[in-house]
Amino acid sequence: MQAKPIVTDTYLDLIEIEAHLKDVDYIIMASDAPSHFKDTPIHFSIFLNTDEKIPKEIQDAILDKFLTQEGIGKPAELMSQPMPVGFGKSAQDTPMPLLLVRPQDQQSIPYQVMFVMDFLADSDNFFEAKNEKLTGWTYSYN
Repeated sequence: MQAKPIVTDTYLDLIEIEAHLKDVDYIIMASDAPSHFKDTPIHFSIFLNTDEKIPKEIQDAILDKFLTQEGIGKPAELMSQPMPVGFGKSAQDTPMPLLLVRPQDQQSIPYQVMFVMDFLADSDNFFEAKNEKLTGWTYSYN
């Protein structure tokens, strides 16, 4: 059976986002990286449920814990900063987090600023992203 692309053409509004994130600690997302990144075939995003700037030593501790916990190799192309994140509605159980980089997306899609750690890496624990080229995400609640 072939997986179908995730369709997200509707989004949570600001009130829905606030209610949705009420008990969320963080969200982890994994997808396939561009093919020219052979040593780091998975694109990871960690969305922390805070809009505050996090000190570098705390960022490093969070990243190290995640890498160890999830069996992920050395990250590359790391970007860590507060960023606008929208949430797409789809057939999935939970809304898909969408990092809104383009100004036109930030103007047209409702969002919440979250602290995002975005990087490329490798892991055998994310078979679907690495080998099947699928995107997946998981929420961690407090």
